[in-house]
Order: sequence, then C-alpha cells, then structure tokens
Amino acid sequence: MPRTLSHFGLRPLLFLLLLLAALSLTGTSHASGEAAPKEGILLVAFGTSVPEAQPAFKAVDAEFKKAFPGAPVVWAYTSQIIRKKLAEQGQPVGGISDGLAQLAKDGVKVVRVQSLHVLAGEEFTALERAVLLDVSKNPGRFESVFMGRPMLESKGDAQELLAAIKADTKSARGKNTALVLMGHGQSHGRADLAFEGVYAVFKSTDKNIHMATVEGARNFDDMLEGLKAAKIKHVVIAPLMLVAGDHARNDLAGDEDDSWATQLKKAGIKVDAHLKGLGETPGAAAILVRHAKESTDDLTKEPRKP
Repeated sequence: MPRTLSHFGLRPLLFLLLLLAALSLTGTSHASGEAAPKEGILLVAFGTSVPEAQPAFKAVDAEFKKAFPGAPVVWAYTSQIIRKKLAEQGQPVGGISDGLAQLAKDGVKVVRVQSLHVLAGEEFTALERAVLLDVSKNPGRFESVFMGRPMLESKGDAQELLAAIKADTKSARGKNTALVLMGHGQSHGRADLAFEGVYAVFKSTDKNIHMATVEGARNFDDMLEGLKAAKIKHVVIAPLMLVAGDHARNDLAGDEDDSWATQLKKAGIKVDAHLKGLGETPGAAAILVRHAKESTDDLTKEPRKP
C-alpha cells in the first residue's frame, strides 16, 4: 500500500508552502512596484529682462515639459544683475543654488542640469563650477546630477540647427538674399574656435550665410568685407542667440549709428530683421532636449574613462 501523508502531516507542509508563496509575492511586488527615483530639470540661462525675449524661454520651457512629463522644470539665471532687476520688478528668478534647492524640496533625486548656452564658452565653464560647488556642499542630496552640454557641440548639432534656422527664415529670404547671424562671443577668445567650426559647417551648406560676434575674434568688419566680396545687396539679419534680447534689438537691429543694421545700410545693403531667438525657432530647442537626455556626465561621481 503506498505511503500517504496524514491530515496532520499535511498542515505544516501547506503552511510552509503558503508562507513561501506569500514571501515570493511580497518580494516581486516590491521589486516591480518600486518607484524610480524622481527626476527633475534645471534649465540654466544667462537671463534676460527684455519682455520681448520671453517667448524664447517660454518655448524652451514647453519643449522640456513635453519631453519630461511629470518632472519639475525649474529655471535659474546666472546673471546677478538681471536677477536683481527682475526681483525689483516683482518677477524673481533664482540662481543655480536656488534652483537645486527647489528641486530637492520637490523630492527630486535625479537632476538634469541643462545649459541653454549656444557654445561652451566662459559662461558654461562658470555654470559647471557653480553646480559642482553646490553638489560638494550638499553631499548625498541627489543620487545623480547630470550636466547637459550647450546647444552646439558637434557637426551634427550645427547641421540640425542650420536646418531649423533656414526653414524659419525661408520666407524672408529671396534667391540672392544673404543671412547674417550675430553670435555673442567673448573678449578673451573662449569659443572663438568653436564659432569658426560652426561657421564652416553653415557655410559649406549655404554660401550666402555670413556670421560675426559682438565680442569675439570674428567681428562686424570681417563680416562686412565678406558681404562686399560676395557683392551682396540684400540681407536678413538674425541673432544666433537663445533669445532676441538687448544685443538683438540694439546692437544688431537698433537705430544707433554703430548697430549692424545701420552700418549695413550705410554700405548700400538692404536690411530686413528677423528678431527671433533660437529658443523660439522650431526644432532648435529639440537639440537641447536631446543633450539633456543623452548626458551621462554625473557630477556626483568621479569621471570614468573607458
């Protein structure tokens, strides 16, 4: 006769099996139901107090909120002068430390700091240093702090931006109309070579593009010489900057004697202004979003070399 377990012998076995099943379900539920660390975005720009420049910032803000649904999006301006001016107007915007503190208050554990600079010049270097300093002062506050690179880092970035700019200015340009772009630049030369690289990419695609900077090595006179050599008689001027702020409205398209528009007209060139920042140019903000998503540069950890 086969051996069978008695009624009393089954009880401990059934209990053990039920207990193991319960523990297994509990462990599975915890693993699958555990929420991922909350992510947040810190958008960092130099800042502007020009009301007409705000559409660019609003467009960038909307682009990031669409790309990171549910994630807090906080802004920081690096210019103390602009922050003070806005605070006096009752429109305060904090600095980098303020923004990181707000994200921590919001329960964020993974921060993506995205530079809104066009090129990695002096302002971007200061931004990196400020974020690193804040991270070192508040160890363990965040699990990760990723740093997104500026808009133009690679040849692909430049080609993508140029396509966006050309599409946005197409209706204003005729067959022989040149596009004149004003970059910011920096008096000490930072980003000069990067700017030249961008210019080379742009020029290889469209020979009727001419560029110069407000403060960099490639200046207005260099650009005007190029326009005269190409016998250009009509240009569309536009800022190669995130916003169409003070530089765009005064240095580029203003009525002053030293503005680019005035000097171009004196040179016998017809001028039309396209006062639209890159932030509000369709397709341009997508580059910044991509850089934020692709960044693996975690400032809370030592750099790793392959």
